[in-house]
Amino acid sequence: MSDHRHLIALFGATASGKTSVAADVARWLSVEVVSADSRQIRRGMQIGTAAPTDDELAAVPHHLIGIVEPDSPWTLTDWLDRTRVALEEIWSRNCIPLLLAGTGQYAWALLEGRVAPAVPPNEEFRRELEATVAAGGTEELHARLKQIDPASSERIDHRNPRRVIRALEIIDATGKPVPPPRVEPLDFSWTAVGLQWDRAQLYQRADQRAEEMYAAGLVDETRALVKRYGDQFDSLRSIGYVDALRVLDGSWSEAEALARTKTETHRLIRTQNSWFRAGDQRIDWVDATDREAVSAAIEGAATAPVR
Repeated sequence: MSDHRHLIALFGATASGKTSVAADVARWLSVEVVSADSRQIRRGMQIGTAAPTDDELAAVPHHLIGIVEPDSPWTLTDWLDRTRVALEEIWSRNCIPLLLAGTGQYAWALLEGRVAPAVPPNEEFRRELEATVAAGGTEELHARLKQIDPASSERIDHRNPRRVIRALEIIDATGKPVPPPRVEPLDFSWTAVGLQWDRAQLYQRADQRAEEMYAAGLVDETRALVKRYGDQFDSLRSIGYVDALRVLDGSWSEAEALARTKTETHRLIRTQNSWFRAGDQRIDWVDATDREAVSAAIEGAATAPVR
């Protein structure tokens, strides 16, 4: 393994400030950002996904941002394939990839060398199961998974409906249980830094960002997406957009939608805690309010020895 095949992973929950930190780091370190965000891959969904601004994109090269249509199928395998191509390009320029780890499933799949099943999404099947979740049937879906694939049900937390649905989707497509996770040896090294916030502070930051999204035109962005793609694609049912849809159909006021977006974002932050645990020894957690400490940790991560 050559010395330059190394990356820095920057972990942090929603609204923790990863993108802002990356822009600062790029002023003194030769990095290029690789986004591990399952929503920011979509074109035309900048506001509701808090995608990097034009200034942030100009400050440091970004990869895996706005690369597929909102209604296009997309899987973890797709992300891993595209990310590995981006990493090779970055290393070829003697730069360091800075992985912004917002979606824990994506980030850990890469860093642990996991190989995901290559089963394309089934949108109709997903919608049916998501309707069950929306009706409070998350436990029901997990029980279904336990009945047909006990091993997977043991691996997958019943509080993570997206993973439960994906497992059922794979079983439906293949007629077989989900294969156990397969891991391949990594041909690169990595060091992880985490942005640590007090939970109340993080909620406050998330609330402010939600307010800024609606002020910036989230409802109009959602209207444009519906006009072009319809209202039945999976990514439109994510936080913010699903609430803005209720404004468009007259069910809610914008204030009611904003309140719901804040509540669901808080829920997401709690869910992300299962991916970004404060006690995870693999992550160097740093007080996010101390930018000097964050910069020092990232500088150290850039020269960390191969594990």
